Amino acid sequence: MAIMRSIMRSRSQRVVQEEEVVVFDDGLRQSCWANMPHELLREVLIRIEASEATWPPRKSVVACAGVCRSWRQITKDIVKTPELSSKITFPISVKQPGPKEHLLQCFIKRDRSTQTYHLFLSLSSTLADEGKFLLAARKCRRSTCTDYIISLDADDISRGSNTYVGKLRSNFLGTKFTIYDGQPPHAGAKITKSRSTRLVNLKQVSPKIPTGNYPVAHISYELNVLGSRGPRRMHCVMDSIPVSAIETGGVAPTQTEFSFNNVDMFPSFPFFRSKSNRVENPPSGPLGDQKDGMLVLKNKAPRWHEQLQCWCLNFHGRVTIASVKNFQLVASPENGPSGPEHDKIILQFGKVGKDLFTMDYRYPISAFQAFAICLSSFDTKIACE
Repeated sequence: MAIMRSIMRSRSQRVVQEEEVVVFDDGLRQSCWANMPHELLREVLIRIEASEATWPPRKSVVACAGVCRSWRQITKDIVKTPELSSKITFPISVKQPGPKEHLLQCFIKRDRSTQTYHLFLSLSSTLADEGKFLLAARKCRRSTCTDYIISLDADDISRGSNTYVGKLRSNFLGTKFTIYDGQPPHAGAKITKSRSTRLVNLKQVSPKIPTGNYPVAHISYELNVLGSRGPRRMHCVMDSIPVSAIETGGVAPTQTEFSFNNVDMFPSFPFFRSKSNRVENPPSGPLGDQKDGMLVLKNKAPRWHEQLQCWCLNFHGRVTIASVKNFQLVASPENGPSGPEHDKIILQFGKVGKDLFTMDYRYPISAFQAFAICLSSFDTKIACE
C-alpha cells in the first residue's frame, strides 16, 4: 500500500502540472508508471480492485485508472459492470443495467428551494449514511411542459454542459413523460431533434457518437376521473430494453463509454473528482439488430389494510412514510404469459423523510433510467390522485 500511496502522490502532482499547460492526453501516454511489466501491473490492480469493494475506499480503483493509459485500460478490463459485480465504479456505471440478483439501494434528496434532486448510492443498510453522489436533476417549468435536466455534476445542471446525461420531459398535465438519453442507448437509436439538441451539439467534438436526445422510455399515469380510491397507476414502456432481457439468457443494452468532449480530462469530471472513460465504439444492444417487443413495467398492485385503512406494499423496511408517490414496478405480463420473472421488483421508490426518498433498482434498468422514472413521481398530478 505504501507503493500505491507513492503512485497516488505522483499522479496528483502530475495532474497539477498538466492543468497548468493543458496537456492531459500526452501526460497519460508518457507517464513513467506506464513502463511497469503488464503482468505485474495487472496482478497489483486485481488485488486493489478486490480489496476496495465499497465506497469511499473504492476511489483508489478509480485513481488507478487515471495514472496513465496502460493502467486505465487494464483497470477497465478488470472492473466489471454493475450487472455482474453489483458495484458502481466509473461514471458510465449509472448508464448500465443494475445487478440481476438483488436490488441496488440508493436514495434521493430533494431541495425544494432550488428545485433540485440528488441521487446517492447507499453505503450501508441504514438511512443515516452520507452516501456516494451519483446524479443530480433540476426541475425547469415551461409554459407547455416540465423538464428535469439530469447531470453528473451537482453544480452544473444544464443541457449545454459536458456533464449532461439526459432529461425527463412531461406533458402539460404531468400525466405522460418521456425519458431522453444524451447518447445512443443502443446501435441504431434514433435521435429526437429539438432546440435543446442543437444547444448540446454546439459542444459536440467526437464525430463517432452524436450527443442529443434519444428517447429511451415513456411513462404514463392513468387518469382518475371518477375519483376512486387507490394509489396512482403508472405504466412504463422501456423503448431501449427488449422484453426478452428479463428472460433466461436475455440481454439488456449496456453502454460502455461516454461521448463527452472532455472525457480524457479526469480532474475536471466531478462524479469522482478525477476520472472517467473515453469513447471508442458506439454502444450496442439487442434493439439495434432484433425486432423484439419492448419491456413494459407497471406498478405492483397494493392491498387494502382494513386495520390501517390504507393501501399497503411490502418495502421490507425501506419505506417508512405513506405517500401517493410510493410505488413498486414489476414487468408487465402483457407481452406474453406471466412467469416468475414478472414477480421480481425491478424498481421501488418511497418516502422516508420530508425530503428524503429511497430508490432501489435492479437489472435490466440503469440508475439513470430508475432516477428519471422516480423524478416523474414528484410532479403533482391532480387528475390522477
